[in-house]
Amino acid sequence: MPSSEHTAPVRDDGLAGKVAVITGGASGIGRALAVAYARAGADSVVGFYPKDPHSAEETIRLVEDAGGRCTAVAVDVRDSEQVDALARSAVETYGRLDIAVAGAGVLRRAALAELDDDAWNDMLSVDLTGVLRTFRSAAAVMTGPGAMVAVSSIAGGVYGWDDHAHYAAAKSGVLGLCRSLATELAPRGIRVNTVIPGLIETPQSLDEANSLGRAGLERAGRSIPAGRVGHADEVARVIRFLTSDDAAYITGQELVVDGGLTVRWPE
Repeated sequence: MPSSEHTAPVRDDGLAGKVAVITGGASGIGRALAVAYARAGADSVVGFYPKDPHSAEETIRLVEDAGGRCTAVAVDVRDSEQVDALARSAVETYGRLDIAVAGAGVLRRAALAELDDDAWNDMLSVDLTGVLRTFRSAAAVMTGPGAMVAVSSIAGGVYGWDDHAHYAAAKSGVLGLCRSLATELAPRGIRVNTVIPGLIETPQSLDEANSLGRAGLERAGRSIPAGRVGHADEVARVIRFLTSDDAAYITGQELVVDGGLTVRWPE
């Protein structure tokens, strides 16, 4: 006798059994993404800043609570050897690497008069060259088709931002980098895309010294068509989509996740 209960069809997005490397995976969007992959049946290797191991431990706990597997590797994305080791660890631990997400980044306030060469170079080494290192290392160990996603920002990706010229320059550079890699890696079946988050509540955006802080986010949220700032898991779900089979014909693109902020006519 057929069951009277309705069972929703299971949609296969191709992520089950895949392995992802996520830089910046110990908090914010990266942590939410590791949990999203766990729910999809994918394993993750999260790169965390060496000075913050406790955040990585929390990410692992959340992933395991979601029924997934996750390992954490200390990595400073300014160091090519450490980034290479991160990619290799995915293969050593899980036998393969299919997905690379470059989410590690720093955000520091600096007016032009204070923006010396060291501050400029350090920002670009993390937020731009760190993406290059992540994708270069991943491509070296990927043996089949795969997907890569970089996290940019509306600051640089769409808008300018006073006192953050170095940050905006790095995030803008990510767009050109990913477009070029998308064409270069396409013959290998590796897709490369960029997400451009708007105002998202993360530890970074809540840092009042270098970003908006909680009060600033709440004020800004009222001017967004969606009526609020975004959450890390909302960006994570977009990245999950871009790295799934559902996005098999999408490469070299930028997807803005901002609640309509960048299309609203100024009031």
